[in-house]
Amino acid sequence: MSLLDMLSQAISGGSTPQHFDQVTQNAPNDILAKGLSAAFGSSQTPDIGVMASQLFGQSNGPQQAGMLNQLIKSLGPVVMAGLAGGVLKKVMTPGQTQITPEQAQQLSPQQVQDVVSQANQAHPGVADQLGEFYAQHRGLVNTLGGIAASIAMMKMKDHLSDN
Repeated sequence: MSLLDMLSQAISGGSTPQHFDQVTQNAPNDILAKGLSAAFGSSQTPDIGVMASQLFGQSNGPQQAGMLNQLIKSLGPVVMAGLAGGVLKKVMTPGQTQITPEQAQQLSPQQVQDVVSQANQAHPGVADQLGEFYAQHRGLVNTLGGIAASIAMMKMKDHLSDN
């Protein structure tokens, strides 16, 4: 069954976590990233910071650091260090341009929620950055569920249908 068929079936039959899992396991990274980006940026889903903190809480240290480093790479270490009351500055050493897994594990999901929400206000491309990162970590995105999964699958289907 093709990815487009899987998406069509999932959307028409009411998506379930099993549908989303099947789709995420079979989708190319770029297609999955576009779908996730749409879910992160949708007004129909929880705030991007809430979703990112949920995923952060389900992640291991290297994954937590990877997500934060993706944002640091995009926004720059100075901007990121100044967000949410300087929470990243408190765990990073001066001049450091990436966060380590050990440093990431010192942050709470609430702190990450604040950082991501403020980063999104400063740089609207944060949804794209998170989509790209989590497309590489497929097992985590299955925890999003619900409307976020439905939006991601609809966007993926739209993208495949347009090509």
